[in-house]
Amino acid sequence: MLPRAARLRKNKDFQAVYSRRHSWATPRLALYVRARAPQSGPSRFGFVISKKVARRAHDRNRLKRRLREICRRGLMPRLRPEAPVDALFVTRAPAPAAAFAELAADVDSLARQAGLLAPSGSPSVGG
Repeated sequence: MLPRAARLRKNKDFQAVYSRRHSWATPRLALYVRARAPQSGPSRFGFVISKKVARRAHDRNRLKRRLREICRRGLMPRLRPEAPVDALFVTRAPAPAAAFAELAADVDSLARQAGLLAPSGSPSVGG
């Protein structure tokens, strides 16, 4: 599970990310990013899964759990620590049928496009 400090939880935070409007997309996911001040704490993530995308609650919850785990394990250790962001992942119609590896590849691709990852030559923290 993502640490509490790494989660977007308030509606005003979600709205602030949407209003910033820096976005990137793949067929399964869209990523909205808003930069934060370096002293404001770690990067935070939010996930939006509409009922139009996954009708049943357990499908939406499963997709959210998968995305949280992908961010916790694969994305957080590689983020640029000097540039924290608020990132919002919005699922699209093909996402519920996607395999875990496909979602992980989409998250990685979006993070690269958005410039969220530290250069590969720098040492990873905690890894």
